[in-house]
Amino acid sequence: MTTADGDGSEAGDAADASLDPETARNRVAAAVEAGDMVTVFGRCTVEYEGRAASTLGPGDRLVVLKPDGTALVHTDEGQKPVNWQPPGSTHAVDASDGQFRVRSRRTAPDEELLVAFERVDRVASFDVTDRQDLALTGTEADLRRRILDDPDLVEPGFEPLATERETPAGAVDVYGEDARGRTVVVELKRKRVGPDAAGQLARYVEALERDLHADAEVRGVLVAPSVTERARRLLAEKGLEFVSVGPPE
Repeated sequence: MTTADGDGSEAGDAADASLDPETARNRVAAAVEAGDMVTVFGRCTVEYEGRAASTLGPGDRLVVLKPDGTALVHTDEGQKPVNWQPPGSTHAVDASDGQFRVRSRRTAPDEELLVAFERVDRVASFDVTDRQDLALTGTEADLRRRILDDPDLVEPGFEPLATERETPAGAVDVYGEDARGRTVVVELKRKRVGPDAAGQLARYVEALERDLHADAEVRGVLVAPSVTERARRLLAEKGLEFVSVGPPE
């Protein structure tokens, strides 16, 4: 765990001074990059825009950013957050104009949560990757059956054509077509995954692009409960997609 109070030292019982915006940005950015869980406490405003719109005026609040994309904003009351973004969102931070901001966004549907800090009292990050994985009753075979029984979980109009289809890069979990007739390669993972899974999917797509006719368009979709921020960036760089689905309980 890494914590810092306003003077940048190891945290004591309370913060004596606020962190400057650039220091806060650097600490949170590094923690998000590392796949840590991050907490930020300070005075901030909160704006949400998506299926609706809302604004929360200045106040002291706790912001929690989780590696799976979840973002939570808590006040001093109640057990539920006053604002939140679900798993699969992307966290970004900046310190432009001398103000530290946290943005949490997802694209399906298009939603953005913006937290702008007037003052940052404390930033803490926690490495949770060395904890034992949550025991899941489902297997990848269970996840495959779930996708085959309900292909719309991947996307509306997806049609599975084969499982364990061989390619020069290995066997594809589910091979199919989308509603527009484009080839779709689906890689299944039963738990949260990192860049290796994104790289594996990229190799399958590249192998099929070489094997199929020249004008074939091959899409790659990674299906898993969640992915690390690093994996999400690699997927975006390679033009691949992620869908959050896990094995049945």
